[in-house]
Amino acid sequence: MPDISAWFNDLLSGNLIFTPTTLGYYWTGLVTTSQLVFLSLVIGLALAVPLAIMRSSRRKWISLPVYVYTYVFRGTPLLIQLYIIYYGVVFFDGIQESFFWPIFREAFYPALIAFTLNTAAYTTEIFRGAIKATSKGEIEAARAYGMSQGLMMRRIIIPSAFRRALPAYGNEVIFMLHASAIASVVTLMDLTGAARYVYSRFYTPFEPFLFVALIYLCLTFAILFFFRFLEKKLLAHLKPQTL
Repeated sequence: MPDISAWFNDLLSGNLIFTPTTLGYYWTGLVTTSQLVFLSLVIGLALAVPLAIMRSSRRKWISLPVYVYTYVFRGTPLLIQLYIIYYGVVFFDGIQESFFWPIFREAFYPALIAFTLNTAAYTTEIFRGAIKATSKGEIEAARAYGMSQGLMMRRIIIPSAFRRALPAYGNEVIFMLHASAIASVVTLMDLTGAARYVYSRFYTPFEPFLFVALIYLCLTFAILFFFRFLEKKLLAHLKPQTL
């Protein structure tokens, strides 16, 4: 291990920008970006499924609040939402004395809340469209078997809708990864924040930002590969059969 560390330091010794210290900043930014995107997508997906079911309801008092929520968060920029949650929360009376303050005091959690609410709104509409696209034949077959509405939703409609929504949801995951670049505006040391810090030290915009762009590109291709793999597994029955 010491030999590898010495070799790595020798490799970077003639470089002023890509040093072990600056690469450490990039690694911290990569971890922060990965945590922020992963947690917001997981929580957002968990929220989106019941919200999509509510959004598909014929009862206005159930579907209308979800419609307003998705309309607001899809119709306003994510950056504005982040600013409102991060800077606006301190103006609530008593928030600094409440048990919520340790959460909102750190920049990570307001960013996580903003990203989660944003992706949940988009994912809700994706799944609502997939639920609405469920074929009547599947629903009639489930009713013929005597399934209740809840059982039919759990065994037939949701799994079928998830398969149809997979390509669109894959795009939403990529969009969230790219949108996470704005997290640095609230003092988070994400990938973009790391590049900005290196730029402020060496005044060389091309190397740090191109390096971060390459990291984002690699992450995007990894996500594309993962969703292509899922599509092949879950949508294999839709491929044309060769005789």
